[in-house]
Amino acid sequence: MNFRNLSLLALSVAVLALYSCNGDKPQSSSSSYFTNPETGAVIKAGEELALKIHFTDESIDSVVYLVDTLQVGLRKDTSQFNFSTTNTPLGNRLITAKIYRNGVTEEATSNIILVSATKPAAYSYKIINTYPHSITSYVEGLEFHDGVFYESAGDYGHSSLRKVSLEGKVLQQQDVDKQYFAEGMTVIGDKIIQLTYREKVGFEYDKETFKLLKTFPYNYANEGWGLTFDGETVYNTDGSNTIYKLDKNTYLPKGSIEVYDDKGPVTQLNELEWIDGKLYANIYTSELIAIIDPKTGAVEAYINMMGLPHGELGDPQQDVLNGIAYDKIGKRIFVTGKRWDKLFQIEVIKK
Repeated sequence: MNFRNLSLLALSVAVLALYSCNGDKPQSSSSSYFTNPETGAVIKAGEELALKIHFTDESIDSVVYLVDTLQVGLRKDTSQFNFSTTNTPLGNRLITAKIYRNGVTEEATSNIILVSATKPAAYSYKIINTYPHSITSYVEGLEFHDGVFYESAGDYGHSSLRKVSLEGKVLQQQDVDKQYFAEGMTVIGDKIIQLTYREKVGFEYDKETFKLLKTFPYNYANEGWGLTFDGETVYNTDGSNTIYKLDKNTYLPKGSIEVYDDKGPVTQLNELEWIDGKLYANIYTSELIAIIDPKTGAVEAYINMMGLPHGELGDPQQDVLNGIAYDKIGKRIFVTGKRWDKLFQIEVIKK
């Protein structure tokens, strides 16, 4: 069913509903409604929001205010209710007022878009070291453990899981069947998990042998993109502004955060890395890495990676920054790109 037919059906149902219960006589279309906030209003996190309603009948018993499903206030009269958005998750939030009078309940709804309260800091970088990197790797996932890189290379017919030395030598490789486009990967203890792009499946490997232990379903998002692990929770991107939180044992979602800066949603979140309590995310097809607060989803800073000196690609449209790895012991950050001939150790510098 297309959108136009769905809209017509919804309109027909609405018209029929007006004539139900009272025979051929339509019910009054008048109902209580929010005068503030306006639908879709953009609000900075932490701001106080005045919830105001136009009541059809002011002889009420009570009004219960909810944000999404959480009750945030109660009024016994028709006065406005002031709600602080501090600690409210960023993103599209539904505002509901349940109005009770004489045993009858009426609802008024509105919604807001809650964005970050602060402008992200602007960072640049300094190259500390440059290392060779294989141009056969269409990088989708990159991590550094025990002195080596673990890398997920994508593209149909060329996907693989690799263990790579700092000098760029492939030490171990497990090819992925050509029907799959490998995506993000992360190390979880003695296992490695790897996503696929559109095939709705993930792989679990033994970290030492790269033996495939099992496959698991990936069906809660349209596509598989990036992965990282903070020691307790797996984080997963799908190209939107949502980062899913996955159970480290079942790989099923247990929550999510929506990523926003002070302007609005930040989409195209791709390869991820957990660095000192923050999420670092490549923004696909851009030269930016976003530093994200995992508790709120707010972008705290952008690192502009423009100008990294790597060899030219045959197809300029495939020249994409993607791949962040962190050496926890040496406190080193590494970055590279898809089929780049170089991998860089960088230092992040505030402008």
